[in-house]
Amino acid sequence: MPLSPDQLAEIDALRANPQPTLRATVPGMEAHLYKAQPVLDHGFVRVIDYMGDDSAICQAARVSYGKGTKSVQNDEGLIRYLMRHWHSTPFEMCEIKLHVKLPVFVARQWIRHRTANVNEYSARYSILDREFYIPEPDALAAQSVINNQGRGDTLQGAEAARVLEILKSDSNRAYDHYEAMISDEGQSGLARELARMNLPANIYTQWYWKVDLHNLFHFLRLRADAHAQYEIRVYADAICEMVKDWVPAAYAAFEDYRMTGAQLSGKGVDCLRRMLKGEKVTQETSGMSKGEWREFMSVID
Repeated sequence: MPLSPDQLAEIDALRANPQPTLRATVPGMEAHLYKAQPVLDHGFVRVIDYMGDDSAICQAARVSYGKGTKSVQNDEGLIRYLMRHWHSTPFEMCEIKLHVKLPVFVARQWIRHRTANVNEYSARYSILDREFYIPEPDALAAQSVINNQGRGDTLQGAEAARVLEILKSDSNRAYDHYEAMISDEGQSGLARELARMNLPANIYTQWYWKVDLHNLFHFLRLRADAHAQYEIRVYADAICEMVKDWVPAAYAAFEDYRMTGAQLSGKGVDCLRRMLKGEKVTQETSGMSKGEWREFMSVID
C-alpha cells in the first residue's frame, strides 16, 4: 500500500476542511494538493504545499528589471524571455513542498541535488516497513556494453526469473534478520540505529522535499531526461505533470528551451554556419572530439 491508513485519514481530513486565503492559488495545483500519485510498486509523490504561480515570476522580474521589460507584451512572453536568457532568480520566487516515498537507492541519487530542504523518515526512531522495490520484468536489464552508467538489453526468460527470485529472497531475508535483531521476545534487542545497517538499498524510505522552481527545473532537466535512470525518471515524470498544472507558462518555456531545445558550443555554431554556406564539414575539420561530433550531429540530423 503506497499510503498508510493514518496518512489516508490525514489527507481526507485536510481536503475536507478547505481554508480561505488571500494568497495566490492555482486551481490545477489545488487539485493535486495532498493527493498521492503512485510511482513504482510502493512509492508515491504528493504535493503538501506550494507558493507562487506564473504571475509571481513576472512580478519578481518586473521589480528587478523595471523598464527593461517594458518591451515584453505579456506574462508568457516575459517568462520565455527569462528562460531563454537563463535568468534564475524570478523562478526562485515559487516554491513547492513534496512528500515522496521512494527506494533508498533512488533517494541517494536524488539527494545529490543539494538545492532543497529535506527531512527524511528516521530509522533511528521508527521501524521501517517490509516494503521493497522489486522491478517489473521489463525493467530488468543487463549492463550496457557501451555506457558504464546505462542499461543494455532486457533480461529474458530463466535469467530474469533467477534475478527476480534473488531480489525477493534477499530482501525478505534481510528484513527477517532486521526484525529478529530489534524485537527478540523478552529482550531489548539491538538499537534500531544499528539494526538498520542490515537493510537492503531497495527498501522504501520517505521524505519531505521543499525546493524553489529554478532548482526544481534543474532537477527535472536531468532526471526527466530519457537517459536518466528509470527508477528516478518515473518520479521526475510524475512531478512534471504537477508542475505543468502549477505554472503552465513557465513549464512550457522550460520544456521548449531546456527539455526539447538544444545548446550548441562555439565550435558547433561555427560548423552549422559553414554547413549553411554549403561547405562540407567533417569531424576532422570541425575541431570537435568524436563524442562532441556525435552529439552535434544528433542535434542537426
